[in-house]
Amino acid sequence: MLKLVGLFKRYRTGDEALKTIDLDVPDGQVMALIGPSGAGKSTLIRCVNRLVEPTSGQIFLNDLQLTALSQRQLRRARRRMGMIFQEYALVERLSVMENVLSGRLGYVSFWRSWFRRFPQPDIDEAFRLLERVGLAHMVDKRADELSGGQRQRVGICRALIQNPELRLVDEPTASLDPKTSRQIMRLIRELCEERKLAAIINIHDVLLAQMFAKRIVGLRLGEIVYDGPPEGLTPEVLTEIYGEEDWSATIRKVDEEDDRPAAETETEADEHHEIQPDRDRLAGLT
Repeated sequence: MLKLVGLFKRYRTGDEALKTIDLDVPDGQVMALIGPSGAGKSTLIRCVNRLVEPTSGQIFLNDLQLTALSQRQLRRARRRMGMIFQEYALVERLSVMENVLSGRLGYVSFWRSWFRRFPQPDIDEAFRLLERVGLAHMVDKRADELSGGQRQRVGICRALIQNPELRLVDEPTASLDPKTSRQIMRLIRELCEERKLAAIINIHDVLLAQMFAKRIVGLRLGEIVYDGPPEGLTPEVLTEIYGEEDWSATIRKVDEEDDRPAAETETEADEHHEIQPDRDRLAGLT
């Protein structure tokens, strides 16, 4: 479980990004964080893994108080938190497999990481994850040859190979088309449910949040103004979060595709692709 107690963040400019946030996210729950730009969504996620240092308050990940850790202890603790970035954060010149295995860098020696020589169990797990997200046939492709949706799925695998207890997701669909956005959100939800991971997803698209998250937390000016189920996002609540607008069209719409497993709804470029990866070509990674 992730637990935030009195989380407060004031920047040097004097702006208060977060104002005494109290929040619990139990294992297995996918929580969507919504709100207007500047509401504090990205700051909250980055405070959890201390990419942004909180001004005050406490953060607990199960038995570990993250806010009490030294920098050296924090590096080890970040293994327990899988981060998925809006801009993918892949190494463009490296292959899909190498980018996924980079999620294990904190677990191998310096020289193994320098020569990109990973233990066979790590390689086997990377294959398994890539197969799960429909990219097993792309292990040797460079990251800069991938589409946006494919890059995001590589980022998901990289986060999962850390074997995290918590997943932090920052705007995973911001640069994707509507169909691919739904596929990515569906995949994140399914993988969290399979592994019983707690997840916080910072997302601007209210409809996607309603479709794929079981809990919605709405932020406005650094404060929680809504915390509840997707069906509770009435026009009145959305007005409180975002301001006055006609919210009548922003309702949860579910069609047959929404209930299909992510593996059945990959992009057309990946459909019916049954090329099996040649593991011998990755012998240099062991």
